[in-house]
Amino acid sequence: MADQDPNIAPKLGEDRSEGISWAELMATDSRAPPSMLTEESYTYRGSDPIPAARYTSEAFAALEREKMWPYVWQFAAREEDLPEPGDFIVYENAGRSYLVSRQDDGSIRAMHNVCLHRGRKLRTEEGNADKFACPFHGFAWNKDGSFNSMPCQWDFPHLTAQGLALPDAEVGRWAGYVFIREEKGGPSLEEFLAPLPDHFKRWRHEECASVMRVAKEVPANWKVTMEAFMEAWHTIVTHPQLLPFTGDSNSAYWTWGDNINVNLVPFGVMSPHICDRQGEQWVVDEFIKYNGRSADNYGEDLHDNPMAIKVPEGITARAALGAAMRKAYTESTGYDHNDATDAELLDALVYNVFPNFAPWGGYMPNIVYNWKPGKTPDTCIMEVRVLARIPRGQPIPRGAPLKFLTLDQKWTEAPELGILGDVFEQDMDNLPFVQEGLHASKTGQIQLGNYQEIRIRQFQDTMMKYIESAHA
Repeated sequence: MADQDPNIAPKLGEDRSEGISWAELMATDSRAPPSMLTEESYTYRGSDPIPAARYTSEAFAALEREKMWPYVWQFAAREEDLPEPGDFIVYENAGRSYLVSRQDDGSIRAMHNVCLHRGRKLRTEEGNADKFACPFHGFAWNKDGSFNSMPCQWDFPHLTAQGLALPDAEVGRWAGYVFIREEKGGPSLEEFLAPLPDHFKRWRHEECASVMRVAKEVPANWKVTMEAFMEAWHTIVTHPQLLPFTGDSNSAYWTWGDNINVNLVPFGVMSPHICDRQGEQWVVDEFIKYNGRSADNYGEDLHDNPMAIKVPEGITARAALGAAMRKAYTESTGYDHNDATDAELLDALVYNVFPNFAPWGGYMPNIVYNWKPGKTPDTCIMEVRVLARIPRGQPIPRGAPLKFLTLDQKWTEAPELGILGDVFEQDMDNLPFVQEGLHASKTGQIQLGNYQEIRIRQFQDTMMKYIESAHA
């Protein structure tokens, strides 16, 4: 650890930005906030540097594949991705490939997507099938992974149907999300996610569907890319257009146990870094233009956007926006949102679940991120979904298909992302050079802030528990 002033060390992690705090903002909310938005959960975790090799080394990536990925719950799909019996998706991560298949009784099974004859992948894209026949020689399996048939069975007297069942993975389901775990045993999904399910009960993601889904190959390590989305204060330099309506440095950063953390980023308030303050209407006007979840980014005309309001005299932009969205969501969904706080209607309530899953809370269209390692430590796949609440009484529609962007394509080539594509491209302007810099680093270390980067610290701590474990 770097040398520290003995008078400062006992207070590490206690400093906060100037300007209104998250707690003070909650005290002024138009509605009484639920406890998960008011009960701080921060613990100082030390200030030691992080080795750069964790982001660049193939040897470290191999340890992740061996000791971490097989033992964690991985977000693989949403229920609406495979609504009918026989629907399946192909989930691939960290050198493994799985078929995740809906069964006749509504359950979901996951099995390894590899023919047990000569090793060909059984499927390379999603679809619907009661049987998975290998395109190479015709070995076939039922959709539950049990063996079905093979040509020339006379030549395989040494093989049995029971011995040819596809290896399966554990499946867990929560709030419309489907998870898998390669190695059985360990904490249940509910235990692994705690306290996330309690927090999300109010937001009912099981009533939502994926209306947009875009993935892109990124020229940076999966952890470099993910950690860029685990703090808000890079907004000051990377996303300056967001400062008029984003309390970037006034955000709250909380952690629970090993697996769960949140960044609570207030919208509808000016950043403490804004010097030229132009009034509450300006906050709303800038919010409409640049907020990635504003309704006009999803096919509506500006005059239909409930956020396009005039702020009444004596009312804050935040309160006015909250009132407008409270009314709009009640009308559009059929659910009563009268007790919804301004925070739940406006803010980026960005949760992370170890290791790579990040669902947003609240009632706005919910962004869901996940990140997966690429073919080398220097690339990854980042996927973005947007969930929208389905009006009361209507069936959940099938989820939107995935659009995949290659390494050379830009996020802006997915017009369905709206202004989010431009925001992501601002992040992409940094990430390749972070990866290059980590390789070139003389010190071989990175440094983290004690509060605003506590989520990264928690992630790194938990990852190392797996890496240093006895799993083999």
